This record gives sequence, C-alpha cells and structure tokens, in this order.
Amino acid sequence: MSERLSGRDGRPFSALRQFARQATQTNEEHCDLCAEPIGHEHRHLLDLSTRGVLCACRACSLLLDSRTAGGGTRRLIPDRYLNLVGFEMADAQWESLRIPVNMAFFHTNTQAKRVMAQYPGPMGATESLLSLETWGELEGRNPILRHMEPDVEALLVNRVRNASAHFLVPIDECYKLVGLIRLSWKGIGGGREVWQEIDQFFSGLTTRAKTVGGSHA
Repeated sequence: MSERLSGRDGRPFSALRQFARQATQTNEEHCDLCAEPIGHEHRHLLDLSTRGVLCACRACSLLLDSRTAGGGTRRLIPDRYLNLVGFEMADAQWESLRIPVNMAFFHTNTQAKRVMAQYPGPMGATESLLSLETWGELEGRNPILRHMEPDVEALLVNRVRNASAHFLVPIDECYKLVGLIRLSWKGIGGGREVWQEIDQFFSGLTTRAKTVGGSHA
C-alpha cells in the first residue's frame, strides 16, 4: 500500500479506498519498506511529514518500534483499542466544535504542535476548531487522554443516532472510517448504506476494544 492517506488537501484517496475494502481484500500485500510479502493482518507505520500510512512486515515493525527509529520520521502505529466507558464530555464542549455528522477524532499532531479535531465526511476528513482550553478540560476530566500516544493514537467519538461512545484507537482506524464514509456516501444525506456501514464499524470496534473507565490512567 504505497499510496498516502489524506484529508481535503488534494492528495489521492486511493489508500483510503484500500483501507475501507481491507476486509474483502484477496490480493497479496507487501511491506512498503522492504517489499516483503505480508498477510492480511499486519502493522502500520505513520509517516509524520505526510501523515501517510504504510504497511509493515514484522521485521520492519520491530525495527521501527521506537520514537527515534528511522530518524524519528516514522512511527509504528499501536494496536491498543480501548472503549472508554464513563468518558466525560459536556454537550456544550461538543456543540462548540460545530461538527455536522456527530463523529470526530482527536489526535496530537507533533508537526503542527497542537491537538487536532477532525470529522469524516463525503469529501474526506475536515478539521474543526479545537481550543487548547477545551482539550485541557477534557484531559482534566479524563486523565487517560494524557497517555494517548502523539500522532499515532486518537480519541474517536461517536454521537450518531443518540449514541454516546468514546474510544481510544490507533490513528489508522480513524482513517479507515474516513475512507469507508467517503466511498459509501450517496446524495445529500449519505443514503442508507453509509449508515449501515458506520453502525457495523462501531459495532466491530466495541467488540474488539477493551472496556475501561474514562478516567483510567
């Protein structure tokens, strides 16, 4: 998977398509670093300068399992999935983001030197305004956020159809959701298919994730 994942910055979305269809993919994949054939289940790396996601074989994953490996330009994306039960986020905090789809993910971008809030939509990932004060309040109420790995982990929030779910996930899961929505969206409201895909995505995430309290550190 040599293409790069991206948002609304003009870069190709072919990698997002590959992520969204991973479940049915039958062609053999290769490590983007050494070209070694790899199975369907494999780790990913994040290129910090381009935000591109790269497939990695076990050997390359072990080699780059450090913040300083590879000159610090690439980070191994963790495989930690947490369902944050009891997560505290006031409605006023959410509404201040003005997110139209009731979904968003938050992550620290060390290149931009700030925490970013983004939400998925038919055109990709769109950034929403997030003040340092708002993020500081969230960290204060939910100390686990202080242990979120910069760049490679994200807080994923789902408030669709009156849901109230909060997950700490690898950043590539957020990109996978972005690609899924972009591919499935039809018309103005998205169509029935996209909402079914979203429900299945979060159902699978709930099954996979370890349940912890939102204040867990």
